[in-house]
Formats: sequence, C-alpha cells, structure tokens
Amino acid sequence: MSYRLKPGESVPEGIKRIIVEETDDAVRRLTKDPRSQRDEAIHEARKSIKKIRGALRLVQPELGRIYRKENARLGDIGRKLSELRDAGAIIETFDGVLEKFKDNLQHNGMAGIRKGLEGSKLEIEKTLDGDKLAKDAARTLGAISRRSEKLPLKADGFSAIARGLESRYRRGRAAMTVVTKDPRPENYHEWRKRVKDHWYHVRLLESLWTNVMQAHEASLKDLETWLGEDHNLVVLRTKLEDEPDKYGGAQEVQLFLTLAGQYQKDLREKSHSLGERVYEEKPKRFTKNMSALWDAWQSQPDSMKEEQKEERQAAKKKPQPAAVKAKKKAVA
Repeated sequence: MSYRLKPGESVPEGIKRIIVEETDDAVRRLTKDPRSQRDEAIHEARKSIKKIRGALRLVQPELGRIYRKENARLGDIGRKLSELRDAGAIIETFDGVLEKFKDNLQHNGMAGIRKGLEGSKLEIEKTLDGDKLAKDAARTLGAISRRSEKLPLKADGFSAIARGLESRYRRGRAAMTVVTKDPRPENYHEWRKRVKDHWYHVRLLESLWTNVMQAHEASLKDLETWLGEDHNLVVLRTKLEDEPDKYGGAQEVQLFLTLAGQYQKDLREKSHSLGERVYEEKPKRFTKNMSALWDAWQSQPDSMKEEQKEERQAAKKKPQPAAVKAKKKAVA
C-alpha cells in the first residue's frame, strides 16, 4: 500500500486506488486477524478509515453530497469501533504519565487507578459484541470500496486538489486561533482534527516533497501526536474526576490529576509553539507554493522521480529515537 498520489496516475485514479487499498486492508484486519489481536486490528482499521476520510476531503469540492454521505458512513463506523478501542488507549495514556513521572512516584503507587481502568475496559468488552461490530464495519467498508470505483471525479492536475488542500489548511489555521482565544478541551480536539486533515493531505502529496516539506510533515506528525495525547488526558481526567472511588480513591486520583495537569500544560505549550510555525504561511500563499511544487514534480523525468522515491524510502528506514517510536495511539 502507498498512501500517496503516484507519478503516472491521474488524481481520480490515485484517490480511488487509495480508498480501495485502505478499505481492503481494514476489512482484512477486521475479519482475518485472530481475536487475541483485536485491539490492534481495530486500531489499524480506524487508521485506515481516517486515511480514507482524508483522501475524500482533498477532493471534497468536486464530490459534494456524495462526500457528505460517505464521510458520514465512515464517521459512524469509526465511532462504533472506538467504543472498543478507547478504553485500551486510556490505559496506555495512564501508563505514559506514570512513566514520565516515575522518579516522583513510589512503586505501584497508583495501582488502584490502573485496576479500575482495567475493570472499565472489561465491562465495555462484555457489553459490546466485538465480533458483530467488526463484521458490520467490514461489510460497510466493503460497500464503500465498491462504490469508490464510481466516484464522479473528473478534474485532474493540481486544480483537482487545490480547493480541498487550501480549505483544510485554512480551517486548521482558524482552529488554532480559536484555541488561543478560548482554550477549552473541545476546541483543542477540533484543532487536532484539522491538523490531522492537513497531515493526511501532505502525506498524499509525498511525491512533491522537498526537504522543507519533509520537515513540515514531521512537524505535523508531532503536532497531531501532542494534541492527541492532550485529548486522551482530557478523557482520562474526566473519567477519574467523575468516579474517584472506582479508581483508587480521592487521594490517589488527586495526585494523578496533578501530574497529568503538569503534563498537559507542557503538551499545550509545545503544541502552540509548533503550530505557529506549521501554519505560518497564509492559505493562498501555501497553496501557491504547493502548486509550484506540483508543476516541478510533473516536469521531472521519470528517472528523477524514481530516484526521489528511493531516497524517501531510505529516509523512512533510518533508525528513529525511542521517543519517536513510542508514539501514543490516541483516542478518536
């Protein structure tokens, strides 16, 4: 699978190929992976769903009502799968906070919270029929894959993606402004979703990347990770505040909330600082620069495109620091 538009294929061909590849991969995971790997299968399937929505948003202006219908279907699948996945992600977030502050905590100092979180996860798994959810999701994704062949995409070249690209970049910039003025959790979550939109679009245009664009993509990945972890902390803190007795008692919960608050403050400060750089350019200037990169890419000989592809693949295979590898799986 390759989540990017390839040399030699039209924009409609590329978008349809990506939808089919991602839906097929999600269906395979949901129906073929053993039950013991269900958490991971659901996590990967949700990632595929988000990638599909990102690809559709790049060509949203041309699709109109079809986009709205397919996006709603994909959103509904994602929310249903999230019910199974989110409880596990919350535990990972809890463990991450303990790891960050391990030098300040006694051994098993917050075992009551973790025990409560594990109990909540088991309750959710007993309530939901995981097999049925997975089969229903796979069936819906299969239908979306088949319909993708008939998507009425006609426009090609940069003009086919320019409006979608600029619109989502503009919305991310606006969401950042809203957060700066009104730092409520729901506004941070909205900003994260808009950052993710732009990140997927940049990844779809990987073939255009210069060194500057590679750095831009890496910054978007970091920003999305930090905002995702911020959202996880909001969900976790709310859960503990609502039922402290279920999670080890008020004293244990209050200590954790203090540590989580410090971590969240750090995440938000880093996010604002990086966001200012990510969204530094005005939307029209950003789109104009991307158009120039597209034209340069299209005018390259095939041999140069292949050489650049090999360079990108080699760069991705370079060993990464442990901190990068330990990226959290965020709650949707």
